[in-house]
Amino acid sequence: MSRVVVTGRIPEAAIEKLRAEHEVDVWEGPESISREELLRRVAGADGIVSLLTERVDAELLDAAGPQLKVVANVAVGYDNIDVPACTERGVIATNTPGVLTDATADIALSLILMATRRLGEGERLIRSGEAWKWGMFFLLGSSLQGKTLGVVGMGGIGQATARRAKAFGMEIVYQSRSEIDPAIAGELGARRVELDELLAISDVVSLHCPYGPATHHLIGAEQLAAMKDSAFLVNTARGPIVDEAALAAALRDGRIAGAGLDVYEKEPQVHPGLLGLDNVVLLPHLGSATVETRTAMAMLAADNALAVLSGERPATPIR
Repeated sequence: MSRVVVTGRIPEAAIEKLRAEHEVDVWEGPESISREELLRRVAGADGIVSLLTERVDAELLDAAGPQLKVVANVAVGYDNIDVPACTERGVIATNTPGVLTDATADIALSLILMATRRLGEGERLIRSGEAWKWGMFFLLGSSLQGKTLGVVGMGGIGQATARRAKAFGMEIVYQSRSEIDPAIAGELGARRVELDELLAISDVVSLHCPYGPATHHLIGAEQLAAMKDSAFLVNTARGPIVDEAALAAALRDGRIAGAGLDVYEKEPQVHPGLLGLDNVVLLPHLGSATVETRTAMAMLAADNALAVLSGERPATPIR
């Protein structure tokens, strides 16, 4: 039997699947595992099932040892994994694309609706106990029908978000490294544009691109200034794609109308400039947070680990 280290709590079905074939060491503490404890536990491991909260780098790979065969990340994003370092050591890294597409797209559309219709403000008002009265100009928001959604990163989640937005009557433009399937583009009525044009014409900009050096602070002060002052920014991808300080300033000064965030630059910290603003909706990274999705993610990660440990090709290797 091989030894598999799971760096945090995951659905029990995935643990049972791993334990049916291998020795499994699971960190079950209420807090994230400390770096020191993580380095200690991975020593001698043949496989690691990692959460996005753990950094898998050369230090950790060397602490595991040369027998390590696989790192199975329970996330679609893998900015926490040094993939070249894995490749250099002959370790196969995997992720969990596909299974969280719909759940994350649902959250993206939820943030679009919450931000444009000022639902967070309304909910906070009710809970505050303050007196309120219906009126023609009370908490007026913006409709989506006939407006333009700009999707930055038109992969599976971007397409799913665009499909939902189209059902609300929105027009779709997108920026991506390559053209999407013509049949999907036709279904969505989606037009590919450069980022500058997307920012200038979109009423809502929704971020779905992967995070890396090329997308660090992709949306900063210059890009926010290029948006309409009536536009909204939504981020369900990775926090550092947006310069939070620049976003806080743009929201405070009315350079854009609002924003909806599910991810943050220094998670779980949120830029203090955002916390006091009414025109931003803040969620605690709930993109994949359904029982069904988190179970599917964990099961796919377990399947990936088991495949590699059996000498087979995993379903979703990171290329």
